[in-house]
Amino acid sequence: MNAFDFELVQKFLIALLLGALVGMEREKHRRNVQPGSFGGLRTFILVAQAGAISAWLSLHLQAPWLFIMVTLIVGIVAAVAFVIQNRGRDEFGGLTSEISAITVCLLGGAVMYGYTELAVMLGILTSAILTFKQPLHGLVDKVGNDDLYAIMKLLIASFIVLPLLPNEPVDPWQAINLYRLWLLVVLISAMSLLGYVAVRWLGEAHGAVVTGITGGLASSTATTLSFARNSKANTSNIAANTQATGILLAWLVMFIRVMVTITIVFKPLLPLLLIPFGAMATATAALAGLYYWRGSSHPDRPEQSEVTVKNPFSLIAAIKFGLLFATVLLLVKFVQLYTPAETLYLLAAVAGLTDVDAITLSMADFARSTTGQLTLAAGAITVAALSNTLVKCGMVMLLGSRALAKKLVLSTTVIIVSGGISIGLLRYF
Repeated sequence: MNAFDFELVQKFLIALLLGALVGMEREKHRRNVQPGSFGGLRTFILVAQAGAISAWLSLHLQAPWLFIMVTLIVGIVAAVAFVIQNRGRDEFGGLTSEISAITVCLLGGAVMYGYTELAVMLGILTSAILTFKQPLHGLVDKVGNDDLYAIMKLLIASFIVLPLLPNEPVDPWQAINLYRLWLLVVLISAMSLLGYVAVRWLGEAHGAVVTGITGGLASSTATTLSFARNSKANTSNIAANTQATGILLAWLVMFIRVMVTITIVFKPLLPLLLIPFGAMATATAALAGLYYWRGSSHPDRPEQSEVTVKNPFSLIAAIKFGLLFATVLLLVKFVQLYTPAETLYLLAAVAGLTDVDAITLSMADFARSTTGQLTLAAGAITVAALSNTLVKCGMVMLLGSRALAKKLVLSTTVIIVSGGISIGLLRYF
């Protein structure tokens, strides 16, 4: 007598649970939104079971056609149900339930074929797509043609232009690798585009906290400028607390974004970078929390601030960033070859006046290619971030209200001091 196969039973249970997960959402849709639509909870459980059993039998009998046939039958049944449901209607309903049934059948089979983790992940993703119908449709409504063009350009830059570039240095100083350079340009562009999508999804006027975080993902400089300009319309100290909260949260996101970039590009540099950036991020978060508490606890707090962030990606902007990045790479190489290493701090300070990403990627490349210079690279990135923070503080002083400027000058001083002390501590590591 064969021993009881617990693993096989577990696979069948997982397949049935995947069917139930998708089926529960379809059952609610059938009851509340579209009565009479294809399939409910029991139907999807049975479809998952059919997929699992047919896959198990196809393995046991060495007959792959069995699973294929059952999947085709499920598809035919779903198609017939769709035709019957839409007979006599002026407008056809969607195919979501029918496609979901076929998907569940395939997921049940995938479990039995040994791809349990992948099937569970895809099952959860399928259920999430069905559940978040309204937010997804709302996002489509908010995305314009320009946004679609930007996404397509990013895909072209990633999957058409990138593979065509040579993956080797093309200059006499061995500083510029076009493939790696463009790959990092795509990385930064994708991160900015992700932040922009978050702004469009969540809206541009959801309060200082959401605006600061999502705006900071797209551009901390643009977020700072927008809050500073808006502060002229309400110059009270109460409004300044809310505005300072949004700006500081955007700066906090910038510090975190640099650490995420380093983690992706050259992870060995991250432990040293955590010292200064951890200190600056902690100080920024504490100040943002303080101003948020002051602004939200007041009974006469101002209305929500609005930040307008434009789509950050275009091929021209990507090419400009690539040229800037290449220039910084060459300057770093010249400093490395012909000047004292400490000159990199001055270069980082100048580069940080306009952009932190280029010098961050350059220093990561420098640390990767030069032995024993992790501390110098981490210090240079910190200097660039401090330089960029000073520039944004200057923007607030020039364009913002006096109340907001006072708070940002104090905050910038605290951030500069914490970052400066951290640079000194780097020498002991």
